[in-house]
Amino acid sequence: MTHHHDAIRQALRQVTVPGTTLSLEDAGVIRQLEVDGTSVRLAVALRGGTPAGAEAVKTAVENALKPLEGVERVDVDVRIVPAPQGPSLPQAGAPGPQVGSQAAPTWADRIAGVKHVVAVASGKGGVGKSTVAANLALALAGLGHRVGLLDADIYGPSQQLMFGGGQPMATADGKIMPVTGPGGVRMMSLGLIIEADQPVIWRGPMLMKALEQFVGDVQWGELDELVVDLPPGTGDVSITLCQNVPVSGAVIVTTPQDVALIDARKGLAMFTKMDVPVLGIVENMSHFTCPSCGHVEHIFGKGGGERTADELGVPFLGAIPIDPQIVSGGDSGRPIVLESPESEAARAFAKVARAVVERLG
Repeated sequence: MTHHHDAIRQALRQVTVPGTTLSLEDAGVIRQLEVDGTSVRLAVALRGGTPAGAEAVKTAVENALKPLEGVERVDVDVRIVPAPQGPSLPQAGAPGPQVGSQAAPTWADRIAGVKHVVAVASGKGGVGKSTVAANLALALAGLGHRVGLLDADIYGPSQQLMFGGGQPMATADGKIMPVTGPGGVRMMSLGLIIEADQPVIWRGPMLMKALEQFVGDVQWGELDELVVDLPPGTGDVSITLCQNVPVSGAVIVTTPQDVALIDARKGLAMFTKMDVPVLGIVENMSHFTCPSCGHVEHIFGKGGGERTADELGVPFLGAIPIDPQIVSGGDSGRPIVLESPESEAARAFAKVARAVVERLG
């Protein structure tokens, strides 16, 4: 079976995405590949393709797979997902700018209306970084600021859930209009344009192209802050953003656990090396306050985030408690800052927002 599967993969490498020299495999547009005995089922998602292109891909896949030994049936489902500027794919061997031509605008030029880019990062996953980013954006909006939220966690986008979904539209000049979510926050996420259960299996060049589009091809307009929800860790997306965008500062999210604090230090060190100011540390899941008796329980330890901030010489922006409403609010598209603004957690997010503004100012 393994040999059979390898032969199918090899055959698919001969099928290219229309308008590019990338194979379906390298372009990361294969969403599902199932081999069941002599039957092969394949799902392909073309970003910004045409019906004719989709039909051409379907025919090419069938022609590539049907001659294979042991393959008797091929079912191909080719779908087109929105991409306002055509296929969002790097074109191998594409010519660069011609000598004497006007240089293409930089990423920074394309977000000239944004006063401050605020990166929200974490050294590891599972610390609630995206939840902090969403509620921070809403808390900033609650201060009367014009705020955007870019979900740059491309492998695991989640802001489309926290902000209740929506459909981004395209302008006549090919710009992407972000959705306007709760609190008037303008939001863009890959999760708005891919199917919820489909994994993102793009390689590095695809990720960087998507990030460039989400930064520079989205009609962000005039913003006081663009909050960027970065992937966990210190990978390509974070580095590329810092290299191409004037990031005003980074907010590091951690939990009180020692293992999370170790990784938070690594994230902080990356921003320092990239000459990005660290606005401070937010300790998420800091403690749980019993709603019946008021007892405070430090489930994951006590004071780790504040100690780490002191040791590293950066501000401690605030501690966010554990609250089931944070989870339910994020799942329902109504984060706790909006759903329960008088709660302890919402007040904590508001405190963090004020601290961020103070640091930016």
